[in-house]
Parts: sequence; C-alpha cells; structure tokens
Amino acid sequence: MSEEGPEVKVFEVRGTFRMGDEPRQPFRKQVTATREEEALEKVYSELGSEHRVSRTEIRIEEIKEIDPEDVEDPVLRRLLGVEE
Repeated sequence: MSEEGPEVKVFEVRGTFRMGDEPRQPFRKQVTATREEEALEKVYSELGSEHRVSRTEIRIEEIKEIDPEDVEDPVLRRLLGVEE
C-alpha cells in the first residue's frame, strides 16, 4: 500500500536583499515546494548560504505558484520532467 505525499509545486519568489553597504540587489528564484511557506524557507536558506546575508536583509515582494512549463532553469525543468 503506497501513500503519495503532498503534491510538489513550483513557486517563483521575487524580492531584494542587501549585502553590506551595497544598494539592494533584486532577485528572482524558482523553487519546488509543497507550500508557500516551504518555498520561502528555501529562498531564505539559499540566499543566506550563497550571499552570506541574514534573513533580516531579505525583503520578499512576491511569491506565486507557477506552471512547471514556465520554469527557466534547465536543471529544474529536467527534474520536473518538463524536458527529457
């Protein structure tokens, strides 16, 4: 008896972050998650590890679910089964 877990969705998160004294940098990330909260957590984690910024320096302006066909990252498209 196999139980399927929650459906994995694709979210696009847009916002800005500040690194040191530099002006705010815009970002747009596409991530897979089961809920908006999970997508937001992934973005905070990725930006923090890639750019060494704290969560307080990250401003989220928009988070929305997108169609897998609209994903731009070729690796993510392949993982989603959009491209072979």
